[in-house]
Amino acid sequence: MASFLDTWLDGVEDGWSIPVLLAVFVTLWTAFLAIAYLNADLHPDVIEAWTIGRTLDWGGAKHPPLMGWVTHAWTLVFPVADWSFYLLAMVNSALALWIIDLTTRRFTNGDKRVIVLLLLMLLPVYQFQAQRFNANSVLFAVWPLAIYCFLRSFETRRAGWAAAAGLAGALAILGKYYSAFLIVGFIFAAVLHPARRIYFTSSAPWISAAAGLLLLAPHVHWMLTSGTSPLGYALAAHGGLTTGRAFLSGLAFLLGLAATLALPGFMWAVMIRTRAGDYLRDFRLLDPGLLLLLLVAIGAIIVPPVVSLMLRSSLTTVWASPGLFVFVLVAVCAARFPVDRTQTRRLAASILAVTLVAVLLAPAHAYYRNGHPFKEGRNYYSRATTEVMRRWRQVSPSLLKTVSGDRLAMALTFYAPVRPAFVLPFTQRDGWQIPSDAVLREGWASMCLPDEEACLQWLKQIAATSPDAKPFDFVVQPQLWGIAGVPARITALVVPPRAAR
Repeated sequence: MASFLDTWLDGVEDGWSIPVLLAVFVTLWTAFLAIAYLNADLHPDVIEAWTIGRTLDWGGAKHPPLMGWVTHAWTLVFPVADWSFYLLAMVNSALALWIIDLTTRRFTNGDKRVIVLLLLMLLPVYQFQAQRFNANSVLFAVWPLAIYCFLRSFETRRAGWAAAAGLAGALAILGKYYSAFLIVGFIFAAVLHPARRIYFTSSAPWISAAAGLLLLAPHVHWMLTSGTSPLGYALAAHGGLTTGRAFLSGLAFLLGLAATLALPGFMWAVMIRTRAGDYLRDFRLLDPGLLLLLLVAIGAIIVPPVVSLMLRSSLTTVWASPGLFVFVLVAVCAARFPVDRTQTRRLAASILAVTLVAVLLAPAHAYYRNGHPFKEGRNYYSRATTEVMRRWRQVSPSLLKTVSGDRLAMALTFYAPVRPAFVLPFTQRDGWQIPSDAVLREGWASMCLPDEEACLQWLKQIAATSPDAKPFDFVVQPQLWGIAGVPARITALVVPPRAAR
């Protein structure tokens, strides 16, 4: 095993070891997801991302458009299936790690490049958070790209890198508005860095700003003309706290980030424990580029709790996770001495062992979830869809055109062979709305989980106002390896097209 790992580590600078690492990462963790969720369907966030991406636009009711753009591009090549989106999640993580390695190789080479990636694989970010491909995880690759371009722009002050930094920063905002704090981190770092005068007297920051605003302009126009504001949704969903609760939320945010970094930090400390004195001296002589990265990460983390307190809104640790790699990268690259190869081999073997154990335990997770369903109802999506479509075919020979509702109804658009359009029936301001007569006339359906009270009341209102609506209940019971799971009663409503009535 030692000789195999040595051969692999020796190939880092030859250009093949990192791709092999990332390929193994994608293969094993995609296998884990496929097995662990045998008795469950996709997370509703993933289905929402796919739903948004069915029609390309510059915005959406709840989120900026980037995650929809990505899923749209992905399904031009890969089928609309659970395994395809598990693969997307892991490819997205691998792309993030590859871009991180682009930054790492500017400061170090050889084993340390691998160490950075291996330590990052100890985070829950690139496996478990990533499997929910949504507005958060789409940033896993975009933030490293933006940070890399900003670093190159700050160092070279060339127009090309400056434009790339602005475009990448704007792309991050098109992924999630929280990315505005990444831009704040750029400004924070540029102002505090010793080379700030050279940077700000160049054209680079102004080119970056112009390029970013140019890319954001269509989205701003969309917001002004569509009557829909994802920013308003974000403030409504996470605002309205008392000052005390907002303070506690910010504190929990910072403690959560520290806890997330604890394991890779501990492992790195163990690896260099015999050179602690040398490491502290090296850290005091931090490379200017590493200092810039560290300032970006610090700025992007300390500002959100302050703004959250001012707006009396909540924060979630997951939102900042795309930028946590900077702390690991700086910590490793700050060491100017070589790391003992034995320590690197042990770290690599440990990561591989943990990953293999996770894959081997994946069936146990599927078995557990067979008896303990997910709270979002993932155990029932495809099975409930099959039953609703069977009932639909009994009342109409036409294709089902439109579906609206909440998570379960959105899943119907993904798992139904006809792929009906999905319309979100509620807004933050107006609540649940009855579908228009034009929509009902073309054919419509919805369904609700038993704990979705607002959805159930909404179905009753539609049934009362649509004489030909056909409400029905049914029970679905998942099965895994012949073992019956926990049943659930689903309430559904179909309105056949008028031509079929």
